[in-house]
Amino acid sequence: MAVAVETPLKVAVTEHFWITLKDGCRLAARLWAPEGADRKPVPAILEYIPYRKRDGTRARDEPMHGYFAGHGYAVLRVDLRGSGESDGLMWDEYLKQEQDDALEVIAWMAAQPWCDGNVGMMGKSWGGFNCLQVAALRPPALKAVLSVCSTDDRYVDDIHYMGGCLLNDNLWWGTVMLVYQARPADPELFGDNWRDNWRERLEQMPFWPALAMAHQRRDDYWRHGSICEDWSAIQVPVYLVGGWVDAYTNTVPRMLEHLDVPRKGVIGPWAHLYPQDGTPGPAIGFLQDAIAWWDRWLKRIENGVDKEPMLRAWMQEYTAPETTRRHHPGRWITEQSWPSPDIQPSYFHLNKEGLAPVSGAEDVVALRSPQHVGLQGGEWMGAGCVGELPGDQRIDDSGSLTFDTAPLKGAMQVLGAPELELEFTSDKPVAQLCARLCDVAPDGTALRVSFQVINLTHRDSHAEPTSLEPGRRYTLKLVLNACAHRFAAGHRLRISLSSAYWPLIWPAPEQATLGVVTGASRLMLPRRRPQASDGSEPFPKPEAARATPITQVSEGRVTRSVTFDITSGAVTTVTETEGVCGEGRQRFDEIGTEVLHRIRRELRIAPDDPLCATFTCRQTYVQSRPGWDIRIEVATRLHADRDHFYVSGELDAFEGDTRFASREWREKILRDLL
Repeated sequence: MAVAVETPLKVAVTEHFWITLKDGCRLAARLWAPEGADRKPVPAILEYIPYRKRDGTRARDEPMHGYFAGHGYAVLRVDLRGSGESDGLMWDEYLKQEQDDALEVIAWMAAQPWCDGNVGMMGKSWGGFNCLQVAALRPPALKAVLSVCSTDDRYVDDIHYMGGCLLNDNLWWGTVMLVYQARPADPELFGDNWRDNWRERLEQMPFWPALAMAHQRRDDYWRHGSICEDWSAIQVPVYLVGGWVDAYTNTVPRMLEHLDVPRKGVIGPWAHLYPQDGTPGPAIGFLQDAIAWWDRWLKRIENGVDKEPMLRAWMQEYTAPETTRRHHPGRWITEQSWPSPDIQPSYFHLNKEGLAPVSGAEDVVALRSPQHVGLQGGEWMGAGCVGELPGDQRIDDSGSLTFDTAPLKGAMQVLGAPELELEFTSDKPVAQLCARLCDVAPDGTALRVSFQVINLTHRDSHAEPTSLEPGRRYTLKLVLNACAHRFAAGHRLRISLSSAYWPLIWPAPEQATLGVVTGASRLMLPRRRPQASDGSEPFPKPEAARATPITQVSEGRVTRSVTFDITSGAVTTVTETEGVCGEGRQRFDEIGTEVLHRIRRELRIAPDDPLCATFTCRQTYVQSRPGWDIRIEVATRLHADRDHFYVSGELDAFEGDTRFASREWREKILRDLL
């Protein structure tokens, strides 16, 4: 964790004010600025997200934005239209309205007496997405962006779909958004009409879990806001940050390759977190590094940032595959350019006897996995929570086809995205495949290094999928997630293939048997040549400004369980948290507000029946202080038959013990080769 330090400049914080847009909508904002900035203006930084500046991201904002302000920047944290204390309604993610509002905010910032006209934009996750989207619109005052845990392709790398498969996180995330958007504006800031505003938001609330399910192909819905549609639209310097435990890391090497502006990337061992608080560790002095970035592009200080290596990455070593890990062994490596000339393809053929550098005789091996293969897959997106990492892969390997190398005679570094070229057949028109790259230790334990899933009807296109012709032989090129891993001498490489990956993805409507053509299939690994500079420490120790005062009212918890019904064969997974990651009930002392977020996820499936799959998610959110007591209760459920998804939800909002409003949704959605 970052250590709190005194900053060079004293900081003035404006807790709340509104920015009025041209259409009259007011966006709620919080400002950190060096004292005297209204007399001696400074560059400004914008973070623009829907997660409530008042009592949502306060614990994260205070030490980070206070640090930037203490080093000579004005930092504006703005709630999107329809969120927090802002006016209006929110209908979906990344809409044109959101981006248009951002353009107005940036122009407004540049014209303020505390701003010298130079603006940067930054954010993580949603804020990482929209700073790239806004940069592509080229507002004149925007001079650089810093994007953390984001994507360049909203269909390929986001929380809704993966490889054309429906992620079960879509329901979880949609339920989170129902809870988040059901929270009222704080009456201390919004004023006496807060209940009217609250009621309107509740009555107009979209059913978030169903929004993405209406777009099962990569259509215009996904192309909007995906900057990979036109890399050249971005004309300002870009700093990209990812983590190997996060789900958005593929964006970093792709954007480094395709952008044509000053750019750099850092990928650490972290989850979906800012790197000064990164876990698994080591965390880094990210805020100091960010200051150097802003100094170069907003203050025009020639500090050498533009001459740094294009990519710094944490080259991971084998470690025991425990589901909770606070540190991942490895070392920092650098690449001056990307793609790197020091990385070359190394091929291993999937032979009936295992992985080998030379192809063997062709054969067809049947693959028909139990529907619950994937129980050791961990969360799709690591968030720094207990028990979220992939466990020992031998459990899932028992229902998979596995191909091993002989023990390696020497160490091998891999950096980039492995690729699997697979010849296969299917006996069903819709089928799935999961491929996992594992590091197998001499004692047999298996650590997942990379993986990918694919809806095989999307084998040629996410925009125009086509059904499989039973018995026909197909060729698949599957790009696995980017990784950085050093396979030690004496270890084995393993490719594991399964026809299911639950509970990460929703199953295909029928249990398929795939035919894997050995001898004709191969794995490509991006093999990196070690450099003399490997292992140097490029970052200072993490530091930040003072934390916002918080009182722990009640301790949190995280529990995860898997239950096998011996009679029916059904498998049930249950995850319960007090706080998204077990934070418990906390009070923000400066504003006297307590918050608590409870989440329960229950997923059930039988090994031979994909149509019995169910996912139920229940969430409770509490906001409370003397005289103001809010509780939101939400329950959602997903099940399916061969032709349709059925997704439902109920929401109840309470003020004290009185039900203020209720909503109910029932959606029947046609399955589109899914």
